[in-house]
Amino acid sequence: MQTPDFAMLGPPMFEAPDLRFLFEHFPVPGVNMEEAVQLALERPTTLESLLDSDYVADAIDDRQMQWLEVSPKLFFNVMLRRNLPGPRNLQTRRTIHYLANLLGLFVNSDRLYRVQGDEAQSFHYLVDLMQEAAQSGPERCFVVQSHIGNYALFLAGLCKPWIDYRHQYKRRPVSLDYYCRMGSGHFFTASRHRLAEQTGVKPVFQDLAMRFDYYRGGLERMSARWH
Repeated sequence: MQTPDFAMLGPPMFEAPDLRFLFEHFPVPGVNMEEAVQLALERPTTLESLLDSDYVADAIDDRQMQWLEVSPKLFFNVMLRRNLPGPRNLQTRRTIHYLANLLGLFVNSDRLYRVQGDEAQSFHYLVDLMQEAAQSGPERCFVVQSHIGNYALFLAGLCKPWIDYRHQYKRRPVSLDYYCRMGSGHFFTASRHRLAEQTGVKPVFQDLAMRFDYYRGGLERMSARWH
């Protein structure tokens, strides 16, 4: 099976504009750009420190900047760190990388509604995705279950006001708790699939299943900050 586009793990390989942005805002003058970029590429801990730094987050959060020349994966890597409280271990950082990649994919609304990026069929409701999973073979079932977890987390985190409004004022039976249960449950189920081990997402899915509300809350705070 070809690795799904959502299963991009490990520190992202940022392109030149992203690395230039990271070091252009370095608070210490006289930094050699070429040497600094090479160091970031060679030492993952250096890159992690940059992504965690206040000066990079402040530069991205500067509302006076008319155009922000960074990729979605850099933007979300930094903003997720700013909005997820508490100390971060290796697994948390891996999950943040996963989510930053996922949000970068979901910036394209067509991808948000598709189980995989190269598909024509779209799904707008979790119930339809559950039906798709139930009638799919093992490999297809894994990617559908994964997408249910990803989609539910996206909606519960970034679209919480919309969910609450529809539940309270439109009398829709689907509450935030429903999305949380669906997301957490399907991440857990997908983590037990053999393909989760093969694609390397098993520990990430386990983390998302166990701490779904922690990551959901980070997405909610991130969304509120930029609206």
